[in-house]
Amino acid sequence: MASECSSTKGGRKELENELKKLDIETLTIEHPEVFTVETMMPHLKDISGAVGKNLFMKDKKKKGLWLLTCRHDRPVNLATLAKTVGAPGGLRLADESILKDKLGVAQGCVTPYALFNDESNDVKFLLDSDFITGGHERVFFHPMVNSATTGMSPEDFLKFVKETGHEVVMVNFEEMG
Repeated sequence: MASECSSTKGGRKELENELKKLDIETLTIEHPEVFTVETMMPHLKDISGAVGKNLFMKDKKKKGLWLLTCRHDRPVNLATLAKTVGAPGGLRLADESILKDKLGVAQGCVTPYALFNDESNDVKFLLDSDFITGGHERVFFHPMVNSATTGMSPEDFLKFVKETGHEVVMVNFEEMG
């Protein structure tokens, strides 16, 4: 039985219903629960597309919350990222209680699909531009649980994010160095 990573907000079933409502075609791979990208990747070796990893952060001046979704194989330097996106005072990982409150998921289940739970648009969404410009057939993320991975076309992913009311801030990791 897959464990549900969501709290009182929308979970996997609600996400699936939202995607159906938006007429978004998905491909989902079921796998054992995973808590790191490294343990997930062997289960996704046969997919065609880009797999994401996610960091839920707050800026050090406590003025904003940030969700970064980047390719699973990208190193992330928080100081460089903060300068690139203009985060006041730098970025650090946010507490799990804030994550559950804003996105409705626990650590290990962070996903851009959880943006549909952030109805007040408190979270700024940072997306690795390679997901959109890299020529990928699909982009893959956890569907509110860490025992599955769901992919869709990059165009449908942008459609989904737009429907959540969030603006996508593209981050070009190639230029960040």
